[in-house]
Amino acid sequence: MSEANSSNKGFKLENLFSVKDRVALITGGGSGIGLMATQALATNGAKVYICGRTGEKLDKVVELYGKDIPGQIIPLQADITRKDSIRELVKEVEKREKCLCILINNAGIELNTQQTEAETTKEMSKNLFEDENETFELWADTFKTNAAQLFFMTTAFLPLLQNASEMHHGYSGTVINITSISGVVKTSQHHFAYNTSKAAAIHLNTMLSNEVAMNGFKVRINGVAPGVFPSEMTAGESGGDQKSFIPKEKYESKTPARRPGKETDMANAILFAATNQYLNGQNIIVDGGYVIQAGGGP
Repeated sequence: MSEANSSNKGFKLENLFSVKDRVALITGGGSGIGLMATQALATNGAKVYICGRTGEKLDKVVELYGKDIPGQIIPLQADITRKDSIRELVKEVEKREKCLCILINNAGIELNTQQTEAETTKEMSKNLFEDENETFELWADTFKTNAAQLFFMTTAFLPLLQNASEMHHGYSGTVINITSISGVVKTSQHHFAYNTSKAAAIHLNTMLSNEVAMNGFKVRINGVAPGVFPSEMTAGESGGDQKSFIPKEKYESKTPARRPGKETDMANAILFAATNQYLNGQNIIVDGGYVIQAGGGP
């Protein structure tokens, strides 16, 4: 083989985006974006551990999508909002694997919708402050699941992620935090607590990547910020295939793409974030152009 042909080989898709034989852990892997990420990795040869609170949901994913694929899907029941449960999850992965190549923190909490439009400040105050569902406890739970668990999951698995970097030449263990465009846009989108928690998740992602890099550890930490994708949160339910559906016409006027995201759109973003060794500390927006229309940034 000539030097030119040998060099060209590195540009083949199977090399550029290879996750073959990588070990991954995905929280909330039983449906929605977590399931999209699970299929993207396992279908391309990765061993994927999926965790969540509901064992039946995880087992269903294995039954439906874990057969006749190059990789594996393995269920692990865990509550990632509790430190003791995270410790047990780390121990369980350590028993089975020498390293963790990819950690995807996807689990998130549903949101409480509020009426933000008002003709007077008195009306706005009533809509937002007097809403019985909007409580300090709701805000605390939202932050615990959407922001704090990213911190505890990432820091707990750092040694296993670093092991991946040391074991695989030219590769760095990676964390992909699923954030949201709701943490980027200026509008509340009728849910202040959710959007604030996602903004916190994005900044946490930045701080973690900085601190890990400043300590000289070779672990990349990035975020993927989805727009509207079919999930139990956005569609309200999932079917027997653990997947959700959003009618295209519902978002025809809301995004330049004129549709909600497809599972392959998310799969493509996950593979990019997982395999690009020069990507670190970024929050990748995958939203069909929603932020362009809604206005984003600080």
